[in-house]
Amino acid sequence: MCHSTLLVRSILLCLTLLSPALVNAAALNEIDAVPHMNKQGKDSYREFLAAEKHRAFAIAPGGTWGWKGAESSTESAAEEALLACQIETEQKCVLYATNDAVVFDSKAWASSWQPYANHTTAKLAPIGIARGDRFYDLRFKDTSGKSIRLSELRGKVVLLHFWGSWCPPCQRELPELLKLQQSLSKSSDIKMVLLQVREDFATSRKAIARQRLNLQLHDSGTKDSKDDTLTLTDGTKLKDRNIAAVFPTTYVIDKHGIVLFSHNGPVHDWLGYLPLLKDATARSGK
Repeated sequence: MCHSTLLVRSILLCLTLLSPALVNAAALNEIDAVPHMNKQGKDSYREFLAAEKHRAFAIAPGGTWGWKGAESSTESAAEEALLACQIETEQKCVLYATNDAVVFDSKAWASSWQPYANHTTAKLAPIGIARGDRFYDLRFKDTSGKSIRLSELRGKVVLLHFWGSWCPPCQRELPELLKLQQSLSKSSDIKMVLLQVREDFATSRKAIARQRLNLQLHDSGTKDSKDDTLTLTDGTKLKDRNIAAVFPTTYVIDKHGIVLFSHNGPVHDWLGYLPLLKDATARSGK
């Protein structure tokens, strides 16, 4: 028997034995209860609900999903769903539902970004943007004009967001980011850094003011629509597309500067990431 099949059977057994308090109590048909799903993901979940047994639906942080129906066994459906999900993401996929039951474990979901790098492994990590990489040491400014190195924020979890006021999806996401900022206002272990791209800082601030959003911004240093570079601590210029394939793009970086999560495009429900962010603030950086 292959290792993946044994693993799936172990997961299903654990979920069966878990007390009701540990497993999310959402009803199977509560489509809006599935974490991080956009419209396409919700449509796919509806297809899963209509599929014949045996069936399974798997999800990962960021809204990736995979499902399988009409399988010979629950174990087979679960294994195929997890594989379909995992092939699309660097994040860890977990089962959300099998057959007629929600098997989602919300406490395990909160720890999806584990295991976190320790000090030694973080020092050895390559520089880059993939999960497990040490993110580029960018240089930017705060609202007072003070220069900041991203590495100065070690010891905090950083939510690093690249956006522009010229970008409609970026504009639509701003209210969600404000909700997140307000929810995290009492946490000293996490820092939101919103950096404008391809425009000057004054333009981005005016856009925020027009929407009457009290969002804290940082200045990437870009000057106009033709300026497509970001600055590293050593003065090197880095093309913004090397960091963000689309705008907006967001990274979550742990207390050692290691990439935990990235998302290309707008996130429709940032508050849904609070359990993962809180786990990272509590447990990363050891």
